[in-house]
Amino acid sequence: MGVQMYENRELSWLKFNERVLEESEDERTPLCERLSFISIFQTNLDEFFMVRVGSLHDEMLLKENPRENKTNLTAEEQLEAIRERVKELTKRKDVSYSKLMEKLEEENIHLINFAKLDEKQGDYLKKYFENEIMPLLSPITVSKKQPFPFIKNNEICAVGVLIPKNSKAKNPKTRIGIVPCNNGMFRRLIQIPNSKGYYMLAEELILHFLPQVFQGYTIISKSLIRVTRNADIDADKVYDEELNYRDHMAEVIKQRRKLTPIRMEYTRDLDKQVLTQMKNFLKIDKDMIFKTKSPLDLSFVFDIQDILRHKPELFFEKRFPQRSPMLDETRPLLPQILEGDKLLSYPYESIRPFLNMLTEAANDPEVVSIKMTLYRLAKHSKVVEALVEAAENGKQVDVLVELKARFDEENNIEWSRMLESAGCHVIYGLDGLKVHSKLCLITRKNGESVQYITQIGTGNYNEKTARLYTDLCLITADVGIGLEAARVFQTLSLGEVMTGTEHLLVAPRCLQNKVIDRIDREILRAKEGKDAYLGFKLNSLTDKKIIDKIIEASEAGVKVEMVIRGINCLRTGIPGKTDHIRTVSIVGRFLEHSRVYIFGQGAREEMYISSADFMTRNTVHRVEVAAPIYDSKLRDQIRSMFRTQLADNVKAREQQPDGSYAYVLHEEPEINAQEQLYQMAYDAVGASVTRAVEEEVQ
Repeated sequence: MGVQMYENRELSWLKFNERVLEESEDERTPLCERLSFISIFQTNLDEFFMVRVGSLHDEMLLKENPRENKTNLTAEEQLEAIRERVKELTKRKDVSYSKLMEKLEEENIHLINFAKLDEKQGDYLKKYFENEIMPLLSPITVSKKQPFPFIKNNEICAVGVLIPKNSKAKNPKTRIGIVPCNNGMFRRLIQIPNSKGYYMLAEELILHFLPQVFQGYTIISKSLIRVTRNADIDADKVYDEELNYRDHMAEVIKQRRKLTPIRMEYTRDLDKQVLTQMKNFLKIDKDMIFKTKSPLDLSFVFDIQDILRHKPELFFEKRFPQRSPMLDETRPLLPQILEGDKLLSYPYESIRPFLNMLTEAANDPEVVSIKMTLYRLAKHSKVVEALVEAAENGKQVDVLVELKARFDEENNIEWSRMLESAGCHVIYGLDGLKVHSKLCLITRKNGESVQYITQIGTGNYNEKTARLYTDLCLITADVGIGLEAARVFQTLSLGEVMTGTEHLLVAPRCLQNKVIDRIDREILRAKEGKDAYLGFKLNSLTDKKIIDKIIEASEAGVKVEMVIRGINCLRTGIPGKTDHIRTVSIVGRFLEHSRVYIFGQGAREEMYISSADFMTRNTVHRVEVAAPIYDSKLRDQIRSMFRTQLADNVKAREQQPDGSYAYVLHEEPEINAQEQLYQMAYDAVGASVTRAVEEEVQ
């Protein structure tokens, strides 16, 4: 198998983020939504540097400097390729931003600088700066007595190259003056009075008036900068046995804020000598310094969206999550689930039935226990409210809270304290393994019989993301699944992992191998001249063992169809190797997040939904659960969704043999899978139903 069949993980991720950037360029997308996509592109890239580039940076410092297992690149070679690609994408982002600002001017929204101000506007901003902003600033000049300050992660700073005004030297030494610009004490988007629709960013105002901040100096050049720090810290490697695990994670968060700078961005020309000084002060690679023409933080575009809310044509058509036709919410829900399996599809259908089911279980006298894994939660979580209510009602409530959910650690620490104080039994996962599964088990004692109601999802128990991410939620009373879910919770509470399963696929020991076994079955059928099929919907594909098995399947003649939103380390369409594989990526209004595995077709078909992507981190280094779909009607529904996604010719891009992606060639009629699936949810409950059941969830 040649290297050409593999794609580097990091470069594949950058291709995904390029598809996000394409959405900001797509004139078919409403203007205000295009603003969202360019901001998402930037925040995605920030996290990529904080986590993936940070990890490569650490790896490069290792003596052995291992090579990546698919394209055989060292960490240094990957970083070099990333730098070049990021430079290209930064230029493209700047062009997209400039065009979006031109479009905003047509809507009478003007983001201006001092070159475009008249005298009256300039006087107002000067007074505003002196009265509202300057007293709140904390400027620093770097000197022997004043060392280079700590710059927070992704903090915007105004930087000036200074010469003392009273210096008589022919070639006076320059100093660097630094002013942090986003301290949270003043608003960032400043409206200019008597000039409707005219705004200026606070950091641009600070940069303009830098001479007033450093009055004893002449400023010979100035720029805005932003520093990104490595956020990749292994909580298990730095474990402190003197602290309980929750307090240890709080210390890990503090350490992350101080980690090594790995990128600097700047917006104006600075002397090379000054850039060298900044590089030395920050101890940052010179090739990790990037110039950009657009603002260093694009989150202000959401404020602009708020200003334009009165123009609905600038936004996507409003869509509201609908009630599920499978459940009658006017009746108790638990008995309905005992009658047959139910499926919820977010955001097309509301998360409300699941939340109501939890609340119902909390108050049902026959419910004896609720067990649940929690990874990421909404800010005001109704899931936690239901679990607290259950504990206060005397139920046994066992909750595994994953404190290592990156960037959600602080939230999860607070939720764990609240759950504990309410009487829930809280555990924190396993050494060296994240618990990423989305699993809930409700146990009822009905007379002499025990009933199990199990929920397995592809997404987090988060009311907010349930309106933004596409996810699936299976709720079943199947006894076999319930007993196996109970075993999952038992092994977790003992600090162990599942070593054998009959119904569920449970990583790290019983998922990757079972997926490979099922692919092998299809390979065998293809070699026997029988029909063979594999279908996968994933966020990412990086697991080399599974990738190699999919390649083997293609070589044997198995038809493989994949919908992969993000990273894809397998190149498809290569003659004789991967030409039986078709892969599309959908990047659109909603974030594609559900995972579906399909093995075989017709009566032989096996189908699973899961929280696990085919990434080594999921299949080997996390606790993940995939659930079988036994009900034929539910399989039909999921298969129909999958086929709709494969037929998308509006937001789908198809992977090419060279690893690039191209929009699917347009064929009439247009099929925008996400919009079509939403319309199907509307039609299922009657076209006249257009109110948001989700409003009651918030």
